Amino acid sequence: MSDPETLQVYDTRAADYAARNRDHLLQDPRLQSFIAACPAGGRVLDLGCGPGTSAQVMAKAGLQADAMDASGEMVALTNAQDGVTAWQATFCDLAQDAIYDGVWANFSLLHAPRQDLPLHLAAIKRSLKPKGAFYIALKLGKGEARDTLGRLYTYYEEDELKNLLKTAGFTVLDCSYGKGKGLDGKMARWISVATHG
Repeated sequence: MSDPETLQVYDTRAADYAARNRDHLLQDPRLQSFIAACPAGGRVLDLGCGPGTSAQVMAKAGLQADAMDASGEMVALTNAQDGVTAWQATFCDLAQDAIYDGVWANFSLLHAPRQDLPLHLAAIKRSLKPKGAFYIALKLGKGEARDTLGRLYTYYEEDELKNLLKTAGFTVLDCSYGKGKGLDGKMARWISVATHG
C-alpha cells in the first residue's frame, strides 16, 4: 500500500487503531488457527502488520515473527513488541523466496489497488515454503472507495477473491464471515480465507 492519504490516516491514528483492535486480536480464533497451521518455531510474516498485535501473539506462541507495514508509526509500535522484527515497506517490497512457513494478511491487502492484488498474491506465494499457510481478510463488496477518514479500500466478492487465490496457486481451506465496526465507526461485512500454498 502506498496511497499517501491512507498512510497519513494510519500514521496520525496509529495509537487509536492499536487501542481499538488489541483485545479482539488477542482472542481471535482465526489467528489461533493460523498459528496452529504453522510448524513449531516456524518463521512467519505479518504483512501490513499495523501496530503488531498479531505478530506479538505469534511470537508469544513460539513463532519467529517478522512484520512489515508502509506506515512508519505502525512500524514503531510493532518494534516495541517483544520478539517481533518489523520494518517499513510496501506490499511491492515483498521479494523473498520460500522463507516463510506462514503469511498473515489481516485486513491489509484491502488497501492495494485491484490491479495489483494478483502481483501481491504471486509474491506471497513465492515467499512461502511448500504448503505454507496463508491467511487473508478483506471487506466484502464491489469497487473501490474511500471511507470517511480518507482511507482507500478495494472491495471483493467471495467468488472473485477465491478465484484470485486459486489462480495464484493457493488451495482454499476455510472461510469465515462477519461484520465489524472499523476505525471510521462504520459497520462493514468481511470475509477471511485460510489457504496453503
